[in-house]
Amino acid sequence: MAFHRVIDGFMAQTGDVEHANMEKDYNPRRAGTGGSDLPDLPAELSRLPHDRGTLGAARSQNPNSANSQFFINFGDNHFLNGQYTVYGRVISGMEHVDKIVRGEPPASPDRMISVKVAKDVEDNA
Repeated sequence: MAFHRVIDGFMAQTGDVEHANMEKDYNPRRAGTGGSDLPDLPAELSRLPHDRGTLGAARSQNPNSANSQFFINFGDNHFLNGQYTVYGRVISGMEHVDKIVRGEPPASPDRMISVKVAKDVEDNA
């Protein structure tokens, strides 16, 4: 998926599986307007702050419209706290995130090639 909306000092947005798939049917004019064929998610506003490197669920003005798109915060964007769900954090490689080409859409968009997802494990010992 192309990073279709990248605003310097703010965030990089991706995840439009319908129009921003750079392997097939990439449409830069429509990138950011689509989602998956799965239902939208109801808002689950976490208490985690929108700090640098956190991942937030992208949505329309409707809080219950999150689907496949998400954004990575370039800086602390605390004005988003309580409005958008934080559900992840970049734990390594933020230097690569900082180099994502800017634009709405970028003339030559970047994309993720490899992502590893880890989960926090609490030690109850």
